[in-house]
Amino acid sequence: MLNGRPVTARVAPTVALLEMVRERFSLTGSKLGCGEGECGACAVLVDGEAVLGCLTPAVDVDGREVRTVEGLRDARGLSALQQAFVHEGAVQCGFCTPGMEVTAASLLAEHPHPSDEQIRRGLEGNLCRCTGYVAIIEAVQTAAGGSR
Repeated sequence: MLNGRPVTARVAPTVALLEMVRERFSLTGSKLGCGEGECGACAVLVDGEAVLGCLTPAVDVDGREVRTVEGLRDARGLSALQQAFVHEGAVQCGFCTPGMEVTAASLLAEHPHPSDEQIRRGLEGNLCRCTGYVAIIEAVQTAAGGSR
């Protein structure tokens, strides 16, 4: 399943999950940053857990549920988390945003009302060169229903 719909693809064992979703299914929200699992820009959800798409072989997700940043949307449009990123100004250049949002969605599924420390720890594998992280942490708290 990819963003809620069944899909199939034949891929070589060396094809990364990120490459498959971007090139085979034209889901280009997730980004290739470092290609070494250091920046988090490529994060996608596999069975609800954030994984690094640049390091995960596509063949490893056979029979599993994959959600990209595009799959976070709901029937009305942007999810509450995505709306919070916009509202709190957590998006600047936008390159890290898909990975941040996917990782934050996984965090919120595990901790619906996280502390700032839980958010910091949960997002520590995602790098941002623009925001200084404060607005990102505020966005996740806002999405969790926290007050700022």
